[in-house]
Amino acid sequence: MHKVWLLFDPRRTLVTLFTFLFILALLIHFILLSTDRFNWLEGPRQNKAASNITLALPSMPA
Repeated sequence: MHKVWLLFDPRRTLVTLFTFLFILALLIHFILLSTDRFNWLEGPRQNKAASNITLALPSMPA
């Protein structure tokens, strides 16, 4: 395994790896922020159609 570092410059390889991982993390976070379920900044959006629906449940005799 140590011979791999003879082929690749360790500093350049690690900088490239960390840059890729940082961009991947940003991409994942922005994808999650665009969804309704995982948007932790604004919270879930209220669905106007679902909020106007009222359910008429039958009353249960006591």
